Amino acid sequence: MLTTRRGLFALGTLSALALTAGPRSALAGVTVTPQRSGPPGDVLVSIFLRGGVDGLSMIVPHADDAYYRNRPTIALGRPGDTRLAMKNRVLDLDGYFGLHPALAALKPLYAAGQLSITHACGSGDQTRSHFEAMATMERGVSSDTGPASGWLARHLETAPWHNVSPLRAVSLGTILPQSLRGASRATALTTLADLRLQSPFGSGSGRFEDSLHHLYTRDALAEAGQEALLVLRTLNRLPSPALMLQKTIYPADDLGNGLRQVAQLIQSEVGLEAACLDQGGYDTHVAQGTSEGILAGRLESLGKSLAAFAADLGPERWGRTTVVVQSEFGRRVAENSGLGTDHGRGGAMLLLGGKSVVGGKVHGLWPGLKPENLDGPGDLKVTTDYRNVLAEVISMRLKNPNTGQIFPGLEFNSPGVVHG
Repeated sequence: MLTTRRGLFALGTLSALALTAGPRSALAGVTVTPQRSGPPGDVLVSIFLRGGVDGLSMIVPHADDAYYRNRPTIALGRPGDTRLAMKNRVLDLDGYFGLHPALAALKPLYAAGQLSITHACGSGDQTRSHFEAMATMERGVSSDTGPASGWLARHLETAPWHNVSPLRAVSLGTILPQSLRGASRATALTTLADLRLQSPFGSGSGRFEDSLHHLYTRDALAEAGQEALLVLRTLNRLPSPALMLQKTIYPADDLGNGLRQVAQLIQSEVGLEAACLDQGGYDTHVAQGTSEGILAGRLESLGKSLAAFAADLGPERWGRTTVVVQSEFGRRVAENSGLGTDHGRGGAMLLLGGKSVVGGKVHGLWPGLKPENLDGPGDLKVTTDYRNVLAEVISMRLKNPNTGQIFPGLEFNSPGVVHG
């Protein structure tokens, strides 16, 4: 006997279709027509480092003596300082800047022109409050005024193409980030297993799929139902997490697991355009450490996760992907009495991609670390508005020309960080 809609609701099986997944999912009621060729530009992967990462430790100005004067305890060693073990030295990039040694996994990507760095980058907002700074940056504004929606949501809503896949925008986490607030088709997932199709008939999954196919062929829900089934069948064909881990080794933490699942979505070609992930733990007021410690542990996870992601995608898909890594602000130039760093302003922003970025280079106007060049109570000045970086990515890589609507009030100055 064919399954009825009433029976499906009684069994609760529509939740398995992720069409009634609760308040953290926007799949309910979405009309979905697959765009099998994917978006016209790159897939965007946005990683937000929560807590205010110390950009001066992530991308170290090792040729600036003021860096060492301000950080007598927590400074990382110069690349050529043979008195120190290699693990305690900065990995030189261009003779002036270097990578934190915990980011060693990113050095080959930089050498291959697949990692671009913008230093002294940040928001015009003067706040040093985590909550306010994150809200400002995720809204894509420079102060507490402006639209309440997120910059990424405005990109999706103004994009001049048709893609209504239920997996157009995905956040790997329990809630949607503020950057996706206002997007009509965005989904928060803790794991791709949330979107698996499970039959109430046990081994009779074919019977269940046949019944669902029959239900969604006769009315206004037909298009939505058929596309949801198609997406879920695609996800059901993906290799298990255990097999994926054998193929490419990601760090066994939230960021590594999240990027592994983003790679699966890109490889499955279900219409993904944007994916958002978070990594916390960067508020290093006390015991920040140098080549080891709290900060080094977070950066090691970041570097290895990104390197695994690039390798997992392979040259073709990595060439159609752009990764943005940002944080709400940088940290104070001088170390504090707790051998950590306090909230600052300018930081470092990373872009990665197989063909998208003007890599192998540290971009931005470097203001220097002399006292007369610092901002406020002793912070690195912001010389590049983070919105210019995002706007260039959106216009040149994602192929959306409507940057004026996405970043209202921005006087766009091309930073030259991505290829057209």
